[in-house]
Amino acid sequence: MAEGIARIALVTGANGFVGAHVVRALAARGTRVRALVREGADLRALDEVACDLVRGDLRDPGAVARAADGCAEVYHVGADYRLWVEDEAPMYEANVGGTRNVIAAARSAGAARIVHTSTVGALGIGADGIGREDTPVGLDEMIGPYKRSKFMAEQAAIAAARDGAPIVIVNPSTPIGPLDYKPTPTGRIIVDFLNRRMAAFIETGLNLACVEDVARGHILAAERGRVGEKYILGGENLTLEQMLRRLAALSGMPAPRCKIPYGVAYGFALGAEVVARTITHRAPRASLTEVRMARKKMFFDSAKARSELGYAPAPVDEGLTRAIEFFRRIGAARAAA
Repeated sequence: MAEGIARIALVTGANGFVGAHVVRALAARGTRVRALVREGADLRALDEVACDLVRGDLRDPGAVARAADGCAEVYHVGADYRLWVEDEAPMYEANVGGTRNVIAAARSAGAARIVHTSTVGALGIGADGIGREDTPVGLDEMIGPYKRSKFMAEQAAIAAARDGAPIVIVNPSTPIGPLDYKPTPTGRIIVDFLNRRMAAFIETGLNLACVEDVARGHILAAERGRVGEKYILGGENLTLEQMLRRLAALSGMPAPRCKIPYGVAYGFALGAEVVARTITHRAPRASLTEVRMARKKMFFDSAKARSELGYAPAPVDEGLTRAIEFFRRIGAARAAA
């Protein structure tokens, strides 16, 4: 094993979309990986990868401490990632309380490096329409419980770094690629597109990055990142319309042409939420949080990660192609007619 590589690295949320790729990147580096997953979690994303499975909940300090024991590196990737919830309390407990538990456990274990996975959703957007690590933003600008809880978790990580914890923060943008079993909200867009369930779209924008590059960015942050600093792990800024055109070219499926006005989308989401909260008690087709988030283009700049970490994301079409192949392979999406 090369000098400087951790004897054992803990990855929380190891069976999730990004977490599973972090596990794979660490294993490829030659690191022994301890993978923390919840009891009963879907483990398909960890198939055929060498790791030591440990079951536990981020909200349980004892379980987290046992998982972190003996680990020289801790990658806190785990989070409750949902854009609609009936009860917000468990999300805050997992994302904010869980982050505090992981940091405390890693410090107690003497970990030399803690990589905290935040999100670009916790960052601000500048006057030029681009978000950067130092763009001013506050909790009152966070839309929905997921963004608010992740912002609060990031602030806890920053505070711990100021207190001496060896924490580096990464802010992934919108990862795409294989192993998105759940799928994530962006993966759902791809699945709906492939299944021709997307007749129209709303005007918005996002930063897409290949999930494998995002995972490698975590390791670069551990190896080269400065303690207490944030690094955006992104790729290419695209409007949703541009993304759908890319998907059309890569998949052989037609792209939707109808653009929905914001007011219409908001009204639909409002009605869908009423049904979800009073009848189905399941996530609506479109939530108010999603529509409100879509009103602002989520464009970001990864220049700091490129210059300080050596982060070099591949063309986003590679990730879109792998995502299309993955969803078709597992039967989530149909092939082109």
